Amino acid sequence: MVADCLALLAGRDVDPEFIYALGGPPARWAITGDVGGPDYWLRVWALRGLLYVFADCAAPEVIDALSDEHWRVREMAAKVCARRRIEGVLPLLAKLRDDPNMRVQRAAERASMRVVS
Repeated sequence: MVADCLALLAGRDVDPEFIYALGGPPARWAITGDVGGPDYWLRVWALRGLLYVFADCAAPEVIDALSDEHWRVREMAAKVCARRRIEGVLPLLAKLRDDPNMRVQRAAERASMRVVS
């Protein structure tokens, strides 16, 4: 599962059923062949998967996702950092506390408290 989440974060193809398992009904397009939504949702879902199944080898990709262009990806990456207490992210989380999106700011603040405790 971690390998497939990392593949999605990198923009590589994975089994469509895996995408549906991560994204639920909004990801039905992966199975039906319909047009999907924005690509950033795949990164959000991949990070959400890493909330529940994680390996230390995923930390660099999670850290990279903290600077993603889409706020939902940055928010989810901060949540993964918090849950998995990824080391070395405090400077990046500090920057996200000034993110233009309030949800990213809040996630970064919570992650900052959790990573240091």
